[in-house]
Amino acid sequence: MESQIIRPGYLTAHQTARLLGISLAGVRQLVRRGQLQRSGGTDRQPWYAARDVAALAADRCARAAA
Repeated sequence: MESQIIRPGYLTAHQTARLLGISLAGVRQLVRRGQLQRSGGTDRQPWYAARDVAALAADRCARAAA
């Protein structure tokens, strides 16, 4: 559900998945493994800090380039 209003500096699970190039299930796996932390929202519609997602994306890109 992309229709929720979200504060600046945060991303929905759908936006996070799109930026990381993974599925929603992949986002849930990252949370379960402790690589990404929820920063708000609800249990069904979590938010993630944009800076955390950007850092994770940069780390994944650096690993792919190595």
